[in-house]
Amino acid sequence: MHLCLVMSLLLVLSAEAAVSHRHVGQREREEDGAFSPRNKYHLDGDDHDDQFDHEAILGSHKEAEEFDDLEPEEAKERLGQLLLKMDKDGDKKISRDELKKWILRSFKMLSEEESAERWDEVNEDGDDHITWKEYVTETYGAKDDDDDDDVLSAADKAEEDKLMSEDRNLFKAADRNGDGVLQRSEFLSFSHPEEDPAMIPVVVDHTLEEKDKDKDGFINFQEFVGDQAKDKDQAWLDSEKDKFDNDYDKDRDGRLNRDEILGWVLPSNNEIADDEVDHLFSSADDDMDEQLSFEEVLDHHDVFVGSEATDYGEHLTNLHRFDDEL
Repeated sequence: MHLCLVMSLLLVLSAEAAVSHRHVGQREREEDGAFSPRNKYHLDGDDHDDQFDHEAILGSHKEAEEFDDLEPEEAKERLGQLLLKMDKDGDKKISRDELKKWILRSFKMLSEEESAERWDEVNEDGDDHITWKEYVTETYGAKDDDDDDDVLSAADKAEEDKLMSEDRNLFKAADRNGDGVLQRSEFLSFSHPEEDPAMIPVVVDHTLEEKDKDKDGFINFQEFVGDQAKDKDQAWLDSEKDKFDNDYDKDRDGRLNRDEILGWVLPSNNEIADDEVDHLFSSADDDMDEQLSFEEVLDHHDVFVGSEATDYGEHLTNLHRFDDEL
């Protein structure tokens, strides 16, 4: 959605203290084991997360927040400049395909922004790489004889050790040249594995290790819901069964294979972008001609960017990336 996704590769801990140093760059895992997609809170009942729309257009959390300070006319003026970049065929209209490509690039930019922020947090010595020791120290805290091991319960310590082991596997997979450290591009793969196809097998392996209790290489419904089902009511179970059967179990064989597990734990940016395109068109395509005219977008500027803009000069310096990649 980052999710950019969006977004960590790790199951939510039962005790929050055990992950007080958890990194913010990677996607959080939902209670059922799936990753939290970029659009987790986009459409939640009657509530709507306008900020997601703004980030999907601007490709930056910071810029979406800064957009809040602009007067409407200035926001519209600057949005108009973006439309010129978005409109690849120059017809003064935004097609679904043009909007989707723009949103997908925004997702990538969001992942890169999140990864850069996380890099600065971990890379305290300011050199051109991150070591495993640096990552562990910043993420889990420095370990000594009088520290966390005496504070955490045995269960929490075991959970933290498991999380660290999973991170270690991801770290090794992202270290493409095998030099034992991560450069910036490798750190992006580590912090946002959804952006790197080579990381996908590690993500699926982690999920199977956590959820596949009978070790048959698949995840059945009982494994899908896990221990949390003990504390849930029948309505919740029915809802989860519906998701399992209709959203994830594509071949209807009652279990999730590796491809289906991937669709569960890493929601496709393509699908999230399609949903966002549908939402923006339903909000702004007033004449329902399946094209967004510049006028329609500007009339609904609050949907796309709000009256909330950025240090727009900084954003415009990055727009050549869209020209190069679209």
